Amino acid sequence: MTIHLPSADGQLRAYEPRTEPLVFDTGAPLASRVVFSAAHVVADPFADTTPDSPAAVDWDATLAFRRHLWANGLGVAEAMDTAQRGMGLDWAGAAELITRSAAEAKAVGGRIACGVGTDQLTGPAQDVAQVRAAYEEQLALVEGTGAQAILMASRALAAVAKGPEDYLDVYGHLLRQATEPVVLHWLGPMFDPALDGYWGSADLDAATETFLDVIAAHPDKIDGIKVSLLDAQREIDLRRRLPQGVRCYTGDDFNYPELIAGDDRGFSHALLGIFDPLGPLAAQAVRVLDTGDTKGFRELLDPTVELSRHLFQAPTRFYKTGVVFLAWLAGHQDHFAMVGGLQSARSLPHFAKAYELADGLGLFPRPELAEARMKNLLALYGVTA
Repeated sequence: MTIHLPSADGQLRAYEPRTEPLVFDTGAPLASRVVFSAAHVVADPFADTTPDSPAAVDWDATLAFRRHLWANGLGVAEAMDTAQRGMGLDWAGAAELITRSAAEAKAVGGRIACGVGTDQLTGPAQDVAQVRAAYEEQLALVEGTGAQAILMASRALAAVAKGPEDYLDVYGHLLRQATEPVVLHWLGPMFDPALDGYWGSADLDAATETFLDVIAAHPDKIDGIKVSLLDAQREIDLRRRLPQGVRCYTGDDFNYPELIAGDDRGFSHALLGIFDPLGPLAAQAVRVLDTGDTKGFRELLDPTVELSRHLFQAPTRFYKTGVVFLAWLAGHQDHFAMVGGLQSARSLPHFAKAYELADGLGLFPRPELAEARMKNLLALYGVTA
């Protein structure tokens, strides 16, 4: 059984898919780390939409995928970057997603945290006060559902803030009124170029000091921070400076095994987009870590890094395309369509490599289904060999 996959040089190469999937445990809850998967949304493929139309979501399939993550012991980070927030999913769609997913979490006893942003501002913000009001509206909605809030980075704030003092003002205001501890999210410009210079400076050392000033002023209102800068040493240095009781959730999709494993001075929890396709395997690795077996944890998770770095290669913001592609191959949805038409954001050689790496890891519950779907995609692109 051979499938011919295109390489970046335009040549076809033979690949023999695996015939048996790996079987992952879905047993005890995770104990040593708090682990969230940022989850994708499933588009409605029959909706008559265009890339700039409001998102048309298949709610049944979207919620079924979240149940899959919860069943494996993971928490769900909802309405985040992985859900195409601001890249196909507008605030109206995100608000409905948050409401539906929070209700589903209550029904099944799943852990959920939801993104709070300012994306209802569809034009340039007039001033910082308008940005603060937008944040307040979304924070009220998330807290009203009973979900934990994640204060996401705001394009609008990045555009109007004149310096660090504006960030201190906005975040301080929000944290004072939050009813429960929140997660602060620092998303780097590699994920969203509009966030360059966040926290008031393009100098990451200066930005870090402002970020830490916000945390130091409100440690009782911050459950943790999510850092998505793809810089392992910077994350380690930052987490060592956090107040007691404030968690660090790694968002580093390049270096997550070493950051989660940690060292003798601490470790990171996880809130990762790559744990969308890696869910069962990632959960099993953390269960091994729960026993104190760091070596076994690394042996399971280290081989997944090549796939993650492939999916998150530049332009990093298009990683969502690979995530949804793998969900289709794995049978979590019946089609490869995305809100905003984002299925076109990666090339056929990129998809071919993602399939090969994921198949090699045993991520597909039905390898024959993944192979058949990959062959259908190849035929659509004119590969008949």
